Amino acid sequence: MFFVLLTLYASVLGVLLPNQIQNIDPVGKTATLGIIYAITSVFSTLATPISGALSDRTRTRFGRRTPWIAIGATIGGGALMLVPLVEGLVAVTLLWLVATVSLNSMQPALTAIVADRFVPTERGVASGVVGAAMTAGVSAGTIFGGLFASRIGLAYFMIGAAIVVACLMFVAINPEPRVTAPRPAPFRLGSFARSFWVNPREHPDFAWAFAGRFTIYMGYQAVLTYLLYILQDHIGFSQSDANTTIARLSSITFVALVVSGLTSGWLSDRLQRRKPLVFAAGLIMAAAVAAPLIAPSLGGMIAYAVLIGIGYGAFMSVDLALMTQVLPKRDEGDDATGKDLGILTTAVNVPQILSPVFAAALLTMTGNNYPALFVVAGGFVLAGAFLVLPIRSVR
Repeated sequence: MFFVLLTLYASVLGVLLPNQIQNIDPVGKTATLGIIYAITSVFSTLATPISGALSDRTRTRFGRRTPWIAIGATIGGGALMLVPLVEGLVAVTLLWLVATVSLNSMQPALTAIVADRFVPTERGVASGVVGAAMTAGVSAGTIFGGLFASRIGLAYFMIGAAIVVACLMFVAINPEPRVTAPRPAPFRLGSFARSFWVNPREHPDFAWAFAGRFTIYMGYQAVLTYLLYILQDHIGFSQSDANTTIARLSSITFVALVVSGLTSGWLSDRLQRRKPLVFAAGLIMAAAVAAPLIAPSLGGMIAYAVLIGIGYGAFMSVDLALMTQVLPKRDEGDDATGKDLGILTTAVNVPQILSPVFAAALLTMTGNNYPALFVVAGGFVLAGAFLVLPIRSVR
């Protein structure tokens, strides 16, 4: 599921949607893409913690998480298949909004599986497998998008159908264990809304983890979102050559991601240490962002592909395990795992709002000065690595 979900996100956000927007609005493509991402990400970001909290309260004969996974995948995949069938920016934006809100509504339920079904000492390997699947999905999605960029309708249909099939098969083959937690207190909107505030003074490790993840993704997303345009405007490729090169670069990244992800997850369990690996991953990602700045050529982009695969693979694998260990301690019977992980997921989703808009504004103000983008993105990633160090409850 995680592999298919990230394949979907990477192919749509990194290749299919940028190509579709460029075909509709070739002159204002950069700003238009940033606006679409901002509009859709605002709603999807709100949906993530809310759906996580509601999944904690859900009680059905299928379990708490299963309905959210099945329904979210079905609506999201169905909406995605309709995106290439409409014309105009408004229609594309509305359908992508439905798709991304639905898919983000199932994401906390997916993430909670690691915390629900694995003890802390086993979460490094579990998150390593999940992280490897997710990071491999990023590469596979970029490869898929690059290869099918000229057949956008077929690409949207295939990836939309894949997420529906994968999620329905998962919940059928892996039924959710019986919920033993007591039923939650009666729903009250005021109490429900207040529960989303996690006091950073009372839970500093949760706050540091959120800040570190947020900052790293601000830098990472800024480059990833505009990779197609970087290859065109910074390296000098045509649109068709850029799409082909994305597929080639992602093939390189794919190998590095899988090896790094699985190795890092296993190593973090073996050493029972998370922070040093997350910190090292952040440094490697910063080096990756610097590669096309130092060498604005195909060679620089290959170096980026290798380093981002190693760094992001390690980060994704170990970071998930770390996140499950900084969740606020609750009273017995007060299970808020889905909600708390949903809040931490917004540290990924909010950069999807801010980073493309910020990058678009920076490029617009500097006349498409991509070196400036690399410097700022590298600064964010580097800062995010250091923000993990103050966490005390996880080694």
